[in-house]
Amino acid sequence: MGNWWRTKAGQWGSKGILAAVLATGVLQLPAVTAEAAGTSMDQIRVGLFLDLGSTYKSTTPVVTLSSGQSWSAGVSAASGAPALVSFGANETAKFSVDGFRVKVLATSDAKTAADAYKKLNATADKPVIFTASTGAGTVYQVYTGMYASLQAANDAAARTAKTAAGQLNGQTPVVTGGNHLSAGTYASEAEAAAAAQQIQAAGADAFVAVQPGGDGGGSYAVWVGEAADASSLAAVRSAVSAKLPAATLSEVDASQPALIIRSDAGSSPGSSAAVKHIVVSGTNAKGWITSSGDQIKLAERSGRTYRGGMEISMVNGQLALVNELPFEQYLYAVVGGEVPSSWPEESLKAQAVAARSYAAFQISSSNNKFKVADVVDTTLSQVYNGVASEAPSVIGAVDATQGEVLLQNGNVVEAVFSSNAGGASADPTEVWNSGGAAFGTVESKEDVAAQNGAKTWYHVLLSNGITGYVREDNVKELGTATAAGLAKVTVTAKNTNVRPLPLIQSNVEPAAQMNPGDTAVVLEQVKESGTYDWVRGPYTSAELVATLKGKTSTAAPSTISTLEVTKRGPSGRAIQIKANGQILDVKYPDMFRSALNGLPSTLFDIVPTGSYTVLSANGTTTKVSGTSDTSVISASGTSSIAGKGTIVMNGDSKARRIEAGEAFLFVGRGNGHGLGLSQWGAKGMADAGYGYQDILKHYYQNVTIVKE
Repeated sequence: MGNWWRTKAGQWGSKGILAAVLATGVLQLPAVTAEAAGTSMDQIRVGLFLDLGSTYKSTTPVVTLSSGQSWSAGVSAASGAPALVSFGANETAKFSVDGFRVKVLATSDAKTAADAYKKLNATADKPVIFTASTGAGTVYQVYTGMYASLQAANDAAARTAKTAAGQLNGQTPVVTGGNHLSAGTYASEAEAAAAAQQIQAAGADAFVAVQPGGDGGGSYAVWVGEAADASSLAAVRSAVSAKLPAATLSEVDASQPALIIRSDAGSSPGSSAAVKHIVVSGTNAKGWITSSGDQIKLAERSGRTYRGGMEISMVNGQLALVNELPFEQYLYAVVGGEVPSSWPEESLKAQAVAARSYAAFQISSSNNKFKVADVVDTTLSQVYNGVASEAPSVIGAVDATQGEVLLQNGNVVEAVFSSNAGGASADPTEVWNSGGAAFGTVESKEDVAAQNGAKTWYHVLLSNGITGYVREDNVKELGTATAAGLAKVTVTAKNTNVRPLPLIQSNVEPAAQMNPGDTAVVLEQVKESGTYDWVRGPYTSAELVATLKGKTSTAAPSTISTLEVTKRGPSGRAIQIKANGQILDVKYPDMFRSALNGLPSTLFDIVPTGSYTVLSANGTTTKVSGTSDTSVISASGTSSIAGKGTIVMNGDSKARRIEAGEAFLFVGRGNGHGLGLSQWGAKGMADAGYGYQDILKHYYQNVTIVKE
């Protein structure tokens, strides 16, 4: 093992707060020069919703936007697009793109529409309810989608016919799409809306669309139909012409961008006011949303508010939402989202430079990983939660280092980082089998700062043989011990939970409960499992086989009886693991984290819970399982010890119980891939008086810090 990784079974846990950056992936190799970065660091594009298949997928059919000040929507790929639809302060509107949907039903009964919505919303076919005004009143139109292809929409039509069968009343769900007819242009939205209502009264779907006009304003039109293909559009033309022979209909040029203005009833039609629903239409069209207050709220991202503007387009048949904003303002939110604003100024500065370098690399890279965006808002890039993450201390750190990036040989460094290196940063060979000379294993002893303030937990054995953990503030020591010297305790409150791991997990049932007067034997005392020390499991063979499925190039054994780390890298991280003697051949070493049920890091030991190893005087070892007995020689002679239920103690006086069946406990340190800067290590160095440049040059080798 590496110099910094000396595990002792049972010494687990610390309390951490941050997720790791770059949960999966491979470092990008194309060089990015300082000049290239410097010419493109004015703005950055952050993908909030995108469907890029296996690269990145976060989708929603509709986004709900608002702003505290007046705001507007237009069609343009660039900032400053003329406003085509305007909204008041705090007004809410919904947005989608003009692609394949399923029109499930139309009804004048609000309850029928609401019932259909409720049933559909419980499935993968997410609904939306549009309203249309006719001479007879309001009609509620229930749709589902978006769908990436015509075939996917046809399949959805069949599903929705079953899901909403009780509300169809003889109707058949039909596939709709982005092919339309124009019934003429009008001087105002009101005139166009009145004309559309007349067509709707005749039984056809019609709505107002607005396109950029020659005078910089908008040109209003009435569009008829929403056909999935040319033949369906021809059928719409015939049907409308038969009912309205005086109507002049022409096919809409799908290459021209437009905004279709519809009315959205929400999930409870009739009980709340409808809002505008803007559909971005046109091949390669981009809707551009801006606010006079330069901040836009997005309901589908936990109601977060973002600086800059929002771009809506269609990518791979799905809605794509990109937040475009000034580069340095992006860092205000990133730094505040990655580390607490209360941390020392020098650690915030170090985080700012690392985050800036990482983002600058992505902007200028020829890889174009996210197609319409430079980065995304998750840990796949950097945590970006909008203005709520900003704080004066963070803004000050970003401003104080404005433009500063890490360079190596004149190229911007893709300065990845993680929450906690567990005492030693990773070598590239331990993570993704790639990376440059800027990365290598260095000591990160300050990571232990993550344990400060962490509670101690008692690992206890109950009288019924169950083991688990009780937090220190619920424990009362009795001052008595077993013959082996293990202390006895009780608890201070009724129904005290005995947890399966040394941390509170609200979604995990306790192993047992204790009451005052109940006694338990203390096997060991540990710190709360967190970002420095941690424990996961134990996982059974079946659980491991399930989580390994599809993550190794050759199938893992169908039953796992042994699991061991057989090779480690320079920092002590696992780079090879064998199950039953067979190598688990993952694509790259960091993939062991996801392959083994989402472990915090790859800096771990594996402890089999159903066996233990006996070391004899001559140095030979014997493995004893929970289903077998072994003979031991003591001062009184030879005796047999059972496997199951045996309490064994190591040289550090840490005890554990041997279980009947084999399962595997993972005992580790660190949180994240461990490559580059350790956020907790940077905090510890700053607390010790180091400056941000010292911190950066410790974690990134052979680099210079340059202001661009």
